[in-house]
Amino acid sequence: MDFNMKKLASDAGIFFTRAVQFTEEKFGQAEKTELDAHFENLLARADSTKNWTEKILRQTEVLLQPNPSARVEEFLYEKLDRKVPSRVTNGELLAQYMAEAASELGPTTPYGKTLIKVAEAEKRLGAAERDFIHTASINFLTPLRNFLEGDWKTISKERRLLQNRRLDLDACKARLKKAKAAEAKATLWNDEVDKAEQELRVAQTEFDRQAEVTRLLLEGISSTHVNHLRCLHEFVESQTTYYAQCYRHMLDLQKQLGSSQGAIFPGTFVGTTEPASPPLSSTSPTTTAATMPVGPSGAGLAPPGEAALRLEEVAPPASGTRKARVLYDYEAADSSELALLADELITVYSLPGMDPDWLIGERGNKKGKVPVTYLELLS
Repeated sequence: MDFNMKKLASDAGIFFTRAVQFTEEKFGQAEKTELDAHFENLLARADSTKNWTEKILRQTEVLLQPNPSARVEEFLYEKLDRKVPSRVTNGELLAQYMAEAASELGPTTPYGKTLIKVAEAEKRLGAAERDFIHTASINFLTPLRNFLEGDWKTISKERRLLQNRRLDLDACKARLKKAKAAEAKATLWNDEVDKAEQELRVAQTEFDRQAEVTRLLLEGISSTHVNHLRCLHEFVESQTTYYAQCYRHMLDLQKQLGSSQGAIFPGTFVGTTEPASPPLSSTSPTTTAATMPVGPSGAGLAPPGEAALRLEEVAPPASGTRKARVLYDYEAADSSELALLADELITVYSLPGMDPDWLIGERGNKKGKVPVTYLELLS
């Protein structure tokens, strides 16, 4: 009991001494041991890494789960160390509603058939989104959280300990200074000065040891950057794979709807009236997403096995021609295609049995196949 009381009293005394030293430093009434410039740079770099890691982590969580209520729920499950329940994605929910609508409105009607096709595509998009969220969480979010909840907590603990060691050191310096001043006035015995010097040596040793431990931890931030760099590459790869899957699913759906539209509304123009996204560069890194199409297929106008269409025999239909603005430069792959320059205006039209991803384009006395994704169709 007496030992515990003495320890409590000792701890209270140390805390009081540190508080006095800290307060006097703030008011400029006490000297402070400064860390060297390299150490200060390491501290600033560590703080910056921690702050930006937190921001990137939080915003990535928002990207993967825009619903704040769902994020709070997932956070609570994580803190309770319980498995987060599987959640239906928005795409899968939309697919469910479309399928149910088709069933009630008539699955054999044109509208019902189209609803079913779109529902199947939305379901595949939802599944792709689920895989992306799962992969990104494991490969990117988890390492960031591990740093903040593991390495950073260790660094913070050692930094606080270093701060206490520095306050103890500076308090010992102040006591020694006062002891020497009192000795000079012959009001203090030499053993008090010796005691103060001994305490200073011990405090200096403890401070130096703690400074070395903290410095090694701070220098380890470089390894953290390397690890986060690898995780960032994996995040980009998973995101690229996800968008590649979405592109393929929507391209398949567009082809299905294009062929069905021609059957339901004969003579209508096949194609989109909105600007298409730019084609992906074929020089992108060789990742999993390298299978993503880099532009429209070079397939001819006629289905496989049929004779190729002779462009000189092609005549514009009496109705159905439109103007289109070229979005990107396009280099013709062969003589059946028409080379394009960005921002030029051309006349385009579709022909029966034509691949919905392609149109016939005319510019002056030149004509040829042109990819729909390179055009903005004008009213």
